[in-house]
Amino acid sequence: MARPPPLGELPPGYTPPARPATPQILAGSLKAPLWLRAYFQGLLFSLGCGIQRHCGKVLFLGLLAFGALALGLRVAIIETDLEQLWVEVGSRVSQELEYTKEKLGEEAAYTSQMLIQTPRQEGENVLTPEALDLHLQAALTASKVSWDLNKICYKSGVPLIENGMIERMIEKLFPCVILTPLDCFWEGAKLQGGSAYLPGRPDIQWTNLDPEQLLAELGPFASLEGFRELLDKAQVGQAYVGRPCLHPDDLHCPPSAPNHHSRQAPNVAQELSGGCHGFSHKFMHWQEELLLGGMARDPQGQLLRAEALQSTFLLMSPRQLYEHFRGDYQTHDIGWSEEQAGTVLQAWQRRFVQLAQEALPENASQQIHAFSSTTLDDILHAFSEVSAARVVGGYLLMLAYACVTMLRWDCAQSQGAVGLAGVLLVALAVASGLGLCALLGIAFNAATTQVLPFLALGIGVDDIFLLAHAFTEAPPGSPLQERTGECLRRTGTSVTLTSINNMVAFFMAALVPIPALRAFSLQAAIVVGCNFAAVMLVFPAVLSLDLRRRHCRRLDVLCCFSSPCSARVIQILPQELGNGTVPVGVAHLTATVQAFAHCEASSQHVVTILPPQAQLVPPPSDPLGSELFSPGGSTRDLLGQEEGTGQKAACKSLPCARWNLAHFARSQFAPLLLQSHTKLSRLSPQAVVLVLFGALLGLSLYGATLVQDGLALTDVVPRGTKEHAFLSAQLRYFSLYEVALVTQGGFDYAHSQRALFDLHQRFSSLKAVLPPPATQAPRTWLHYYRSWLQGIQAAFDQDWASGRITRHSYRNGSEDGALAYKLLVQTGDAQEPLDFSQLTTKKLVDKEGLIPPELFYMGLTVWVSSDPLGLAASQANFYPPPPEWLHDKYDTTGENLRIPAAQPLEFAQFPFLLRGLQKTADFVEAIEGARAACAEASQAGVHAYPSGSPFLFWEQYLGLRRCFLLAVCILLLCTFLVCALLLLNPWTAALIVLVLAMMTVELFGIMGFLGIKLSAIPVVILVASIGIGVEFTVHVALGFLTAQGSRNLRAARALECTFAPVTDGAISTLLGLLMLAGSNFDFIVRYFFVVLTILTLLGLLHGLVLLPVLLSILGPPPEVVQMYKESAEVLSPPAPQGGGLRWGVPSTLPQSFARVTTSMTVALHPPPLPGAYIHPASEEPTWSPAATPAANGPSNLGPRGLCPATG
Repeated sequence: MARPPPLGELPPGYTPPARPATPQILAGSLKAPLWLRAYFQGLLFSLGCGIQRHCGKVLFLGLLAFGALALGLRVAIIETDLEQLWVEVGSRVSQELEYTKEKLGEEAAYTSQMLIQTPRQEGENVLTPEALDLHLQAALTASKVSWDLNKICYKSGVPLIENGMIERMIEKLFPCVILTPLDCFWEGAKLQGGSAYLPGRPDIQWTNLDPEQLLAELGPFASLEGFRELLDKAQVGQAYVGRPCLHPDDLHCPPSAPNHHSRQAPNVAQELSGGCHGFSHKFMHWQEELLLGGMARDPQGQLLRAEALQSTFLLMSPRQLYEHFRGDYQTHDIGWSEEQAGTVLQAWQRRFVQLAQEALPENASQQIHAFSSTTLDDILHAFSEVSAARVVGGYLLMLAYACVTMLRWDCAQSQGAVGLAGVLLVALAVASGLGLCALLGIAFNAATTQVLPFLALGIGVDDIFLLAHAFTEAPPGSPLQERTGECLRRTGTSVTLTSINNMVAFFMAALVPIPALRAFSLQAAIVVGCNFAAVMLVFPAVLSLDLRRRHCRRLDVLCCFSSPCSARVIQILPQELGNGTVPVGVAHLTATVQAFAHCEASSQHVVTILPPQAQLVPPPSDPLGSELFSPGGSTRDLLGQEEGTGQKAACKSLPCARWNLAHFARSQFAPLLLQSHTKLSRLSPQAVVLVLFGALLGLSLYGATLVQDGLALTDVVPRGTKEHAFLSAQLRYFSLYEVALVTQGGFDYAHSQRALFDLHQRFSSLKAVLPPPATQAPRTWLHYYRSWLQGIQAAFDQDWASGRITRHSYRNGSEDGALAYKLLVQTGDAQEPLDFSQLTTKKLVDKEGLIPPELFYMGLTVWVSSDPLGLAASQANFYPPPPEWLHDKYDTTGENLRIPAAQPLEFAQFPFLLRGLQKTADFVEAIEGARAACAEASQAGVHAYPSGSPFLFWEQYLGLRRCFLLAVCILLLCTFLVCALLLLNPWTAALIVLVLAMMTVELFGIMGFLGIKLSAIPVVILVASIGIGVEFTVHVALGFLTAQGSRNLRAARALECTFAPVTDGAISTLLGLLMLAGSNFDFIVRYFFVVLTILTLLGLLHGLVLLPVLLSILGPPPEVVQMYKESAEVLSPPAPQGGGLRWGVPSTLPQSFARVTTSMTVALHPPPLPGAYIHPASEEPTWSPAATPAANGPSNLGPRGLCPATG
């Protein structure tokens, strides 16, 4: 007797025959892969059997563990700070932001509220008095909130005055910083609150305040020379009362207004040409681009018209507001704190926006759009909120689909309760994964709350369907106590492979250095891991419990009730094969038989007897040379039972009850896809598929060239809302961004002045930088500082020439002359700090426009203390701040000559405005230019970097595509290694990676056609698509790899066994994503629902159409080939007779039998493994678990014949 081959040389799942036969002959040397896979499947088999033996305990402990992890959601933190969400981790922008916060603190100097006015009729001119009246009405209405604007607004450069009365009056009257086109007119004063009282005068307000006249009136009563010089330097003049009135007929229009006497309305376009000024002409100049949008000019450049007006209100920061009112009588009773200050500001901003939007009537010719920093925070909070209705709706929809999909007419095959339990288990696994993320400190964000619950549900339910399908199609003869082990043996490899690939994909997506997307990717990977644990450990326990229900013949879902099919028994009489012939290569035989049903009074069972056969004839061969595409399946249920009157009742199953996805794949889809030719075309279906997918790939490559970078705020905010209307108007008319050029420490500012001026010049020459008016000096601290020194130098020269200042005295000189005197005598030497001979030999600014290094830091102290308006306008934000120093011209002690030098600067900045930034390419160009200017300055020893929102949120696009390509390439390589390791077949792994790469390219190209821009969010989805795509490909590839026969036959068998679970998984994923379509945010719909839906459809097409075709053409050879030799016991099959199989029927039947005709499947087993068990031909098989011992190698035969293992 021939020695049987070892286990490692045979494919897993072969059932031994009852007679000796020749051994199987291997195709090639594949012992190691088969042995390794068999070893891994053996581990899974042992795991499944252990779970089945202790299913109740496993289920209880699993639910307990997952429930405990889910409690971690109680400590979840939702992050809504844009900087924390969007600034690249570890990037230079992140380092620069940390440096800025380290020097200046966490919060900004002020917060902004904006009003934009546009005409309701497109293209209408807004440069009219009527339009400005409406703008004033909206601004006044919005600013009249419970807290007066004058109390919480940001005030820049409030001077320190020694005279107490003047100081209190200035504190009440000092104007808020409001950038508005109304500042070109007297009506701009109406927005400035505050008032002061002087005896004998009406309340002083900006609508009636003439600073020159007031100082003249107060001059005899107080020494205001310093204050007068301050106002003269700031070019305050008559402030608002010297500006034209929009309506000169207004009774309150001051007589000093230029058009008061003429009563003529001003030329609005002419007045707004060149911009407007605040109360200071020198330091508060609002350029046209800040106030007007959609401007049109004549050929000479004169302003003619505009389509939009904008006003910007600046408020204090919460810390400033808290410090301002700390200890004030208005807040001492309410427990004033910084948190309460922030609450006050947020409430004020929300009310401001609401009132502004309601300020104009519906029939007005203009419309107002309002926005604030709190509005943006509210949008992000709403964006991050979990929609309980959508979550519940999505999970209920998935529950219904799983239940309906797994319900069967036969209670022994129905798994509706399993579907419900599986979906609930996945929901618990998702909650536990998110709870674990919360415990690990991974902050949640909008992507987590809006997308991940649905995406994880769809992905997790895929494996539930796969295990459920495999469990119902257990091989014949599988012992009941090993059914779960057999299920994990067949599917565990696939589930492990897809889960590992999904986790690897999401971990690779975490390479994208955007915090929000990194957190999303890590959370998705952890959730996938929890799903994997639930599917492999807890769900088999559910299947085992359901198996007990089926064994007890109880109803599905309503398991407390017995099923009617428990009284139906199929009895197959002993039979022998006709002529002792085994048809070669035939594993399924479909026979039409005469079944006899009768009712046994003793057991109350309906017994159907299938008598012994008379002759067995094989069916005709099909196009693929297998029985796979013949009509199969068993319809032995719904048999007739004869009543006592002898009347027969025949029950037939409905056609829709017999049809399923596996039947469709076997009898229709696979023959159509894999046949060699068609009647309508000379091309085979495989060639047509390759041509169509090649065309799709080529079209996608073209679409990839259409993909643009970017993600605008208008893409995130829901369309049709007032916030979206504001952002759209702002993007169209006022695409301006405030940025700063920050200079760091590490170099000597005093000796690097020329390099600093060169850096400013290079930055100013960038295309995107808005240049200042030709008549105005650059708005930087170094220019202001130098200009101030030149001014006091000129005053000193005049006083020296006139004799008011001498070598020994400066009291008779001007305030500026005295300041210059004190600076000129400084030497910077601690031993000899003063040198009076320098008064005539030294200048505060040399001929090259540079400040002497020894005077630089002492002069900085004097400038900061003496020119608060210039310092505020420069937005220098010095760190460390220069020390305070008060100038006293009449000091006689000489102490006032000692000026403390400022510490070396570690932080200062030059402000700029960027314009014309509409597309991401514009931002990238501006960022690259700014970085190049800073790099050039670093060669001169100046350490600088640009700062502002364009650099925070758009710099990622400099390397986004490179990061994307790197992540995709690494992930494809990882996928290849994982598949090659678990499949033990690099050939198959390479085909899988090829299909996944095509899916990624096609998804990218379709994004281009749909106008979806490339940002970090689509990059994460594109990278994750590789892992998600494995769900659709690896099952088919593994089924093909473990099947036998030709490539076409193996591809067809793989489709038959995987078509249903893959399709059900795709539908479940789509159902999980369906709830995203109901989001209020178009961003969620476009960037998640649409992209992920396209990905799912592409995965379905590539996994069930392209991959089988590629495998049928380029697939690897079979691992094992069955070969039978002729012997006395194995003969050639006889010729077909009539194309069917028939059993001989006795001529006489018992009277109590009813004759029905039905179809059944007969399985013929291939050669055996040694020691395996086979039902003897003379014994009747039984369903009892004790009837058959455990097989050494469980079969891969399904109810329809030989089905390759999918795991």
